[in-house]
Amino acid sequence: FALWAAGETAANPLVCKPGLGPDGLRRLAAAALALVLPLSGCGPAVETDAAAELPEGQKLIALTFDDGPSRTTPAVLEALADEEVPATFFVVANENNERYLPLIRQAQQAGHEIALHSASHRYSDIYRSTDAFWADIELLRQRIAPYADAAAVSCLRFPGGSTNTVSRKYGGDAIMQDLKAQAEAKGWRWVDWNVSAEDAAGKKLSAEEICRNVTRGSEGRDRCIVLMHDSATTGTTAEALPAIIRWYKENGYAFCTVTQLYDALE
Repeated sequence: FALWAAGETAANPLVCKPGLGPDGLRRLAAAALALVLPLSGCGPAVETDAAAELPEGQKLIALTFDDGPSRTTPAVLEALADEEVPATFFVVANENNERYLPLIRQAQQAGHEIALHSASHRYSDIYRSTDAFWADIELLRQRIAPYADAAAVSCLRFPGGSTNTVSRKYGGDAIMQDLKAQAEAKGWRWVDWNVSAEDAAGKKLSAEEICRNVTRGSEGRDRCIVLMHDSATTGTTAEALPAIIRWYKENGYAFCTVTQLYDALE
């Protein structure tokens, strides 16, 4: 099972687990629907029957958000609660968002997954060497420790994605391959995306444009990992989220977190 980035080729795998046949697809769909999300303070809990037999070909969606928490995060959490769907937050922790870090606890208590992104998100610092990258990750873990259950944090996303080329400028041509191998050796699950909202590409997009990017990127895909952002500058992403969620529901997708995808594949 492999997911490819929009516009990328098979040379750039995102989430790859071998040996997934029809039975694996059914297990994956079952796990994605077998969610018990205690949305205390954010709406009713989502409960489904883990033993329910699912039709073959169930489509799956994992919503992911990078670069938060920020002033945008409460609106994202509200939209997710209103629609009773889970998401995965790849968080940062620096001087710019320190005041919002308690939102990590709120998100985790609401049943969402917390995952690692970067403490600083400064490419020139984190990609100058593999040691620098892991020092940044350790700093991130320390900063979010008061707000997140560390035992429940098992995934990370490399800033810029695992196939980024800007890292070569600072750490050489092999740094991303080295980091991916080291992440796996350390027991971290790394994940990219195959659908992008393009909400952090430089141009300020409207909610309608973001929704269009996501839905068009998802057409024809049975499994989607969607990259969005809940940073301070992406408020229109929160505005677009209700329409995005409704589109997936109307098109027969089941919602899950990134770890639920991995666990179902193992």
